[in-house]
Amino acid sequence: MPGPEDDLSLLVQAARIAGPIALRYWKRNPKVWQKGDESPVTEADHAVNEALHHHLRAARPDYGWLSEETPDDPARLAARDVFILDPIDGTRAFIEGEDSFSHALAVAKGGVVTAGVVYLPALDRLFAATLDGPATLNGQPIQASTQTTIEGATLLTPAVNLKPEFWPGGVPDVKRSFRTSVAYRLALVGQGRFDGMLSFRQGWEWDIAAGSLIAARAGATVTDRHGEPLRFNRPTPRSDGLIAAAPGLHAALRARLA
Repeated sequence: MPGPEDDLSLLVQAARIAGPIALRYWKRNPKVWQKGDESPVTEADHAVNEALHHHLRAARPDYGWLSEETPDDPARLAARDVFILDPIDGTRAFIEGEDSFSHALAVAKGGVVTAGVVYLPALDRLFAATLDGPATLNGQPIQASTQTTIEGATLLTPAVNLKPEFWPGGVPDVKRSFRTSVAYRLALVGQGRFDGMLSFRQGWEWDIAAGSLIAARAGATVTDRHGEPLRFNRPTPRSDGLIAAAPGLHAALRARLA
């Protein structure tokens, strides 16, 4: 039976296949459609999804499949192992010709992510981790921030999340930034370029599975907005918000939210 390192190697291969496909459409006016939830999808999303499905399922035909661009099949719920992926995370950035879109690929076993890759093909940055190994960027170990207080902390989050109604304990005085790709935000926390990231919206598993493992293995604390552990391959594949931050900062943010 394949172990986490075997799965990680497969995910890296798949990400390297996906990158050139996405770049063929990037900055070339790809066809765009609107989904039922008003989010955009492009012909590149579908092309990458098809290539990933072919490559990954050929290698692991007994694994379940959960992808943003594939109709959900409840058969995945009976699978011990499941691929969870977003062919292009940050589609709006992709459409605008920005370089911060990513491929987010993960394997979850028994509800826990055991291998994950976040690859930014336009920047050739490949973040990776296994459940029992280090988090890396292009093969080199990365380390999350050790920030312990809110004061002076850098946080990746939309501006709306800093409205007073969300913070009974007082709005945190942080330096706010943003990236469209949720997976990339999590990877940046793992890299230590930002002290944390925060979302109050329900998050799709395909957006957060790979990045959450990378951030956690780099030393960040990663939970839902209530401080509860994340679980994956659920019937409704969403989390109630997301907080990933240096452990001390995570505790300080949770205290302000309580």
